Amino acid sequence: MFSHVMVGTNDMARSKAFYDALFAAMGGKPGQEDPLGRVLYFHRGALFMISKPIDGEPATVSNGGTIGFGVASPEEADAWHRAGTENGGTAVEDPPGERNGSAGRLYLAYLRDPDGNKLCALHRLG
Repeated sequence: MFSHVMVGTNDMARSKAFYDALFAAMGGKPGQEDPLGRVLYFHRGALFMISKPIDGEPATVSNGGTIGFGVASPEEADAWHRAGTENGGTAVEDPPGERNGSAGRLYLAYLRDPDGNKLCALHRLG
């Protein structure tokens, strides 16, 4: 359904270090800078990017928005969450764990990146 996700940042080096750690925790590779100065992550058939806003204004966060990353297991979600909090992210919501709701049994972990974007690692439980 989606071709890519891009978030804005006010500090590319800080954001790259943060997202490199998150993707490593999911078995991914460090991001690669393109000729326009954006950092691209290709992982599991998807594209995620970080960029300074092209209009020159400061990057801001979405109110009510969340970007979800699919992970392979609860252990990978925990590693993702740990990597995020150890690299400038902030834990939000409840601690990582199982949630039951209309979408079924899920294992979720929530973070805010160094620029305040809300992120979620999601694993669907059997």
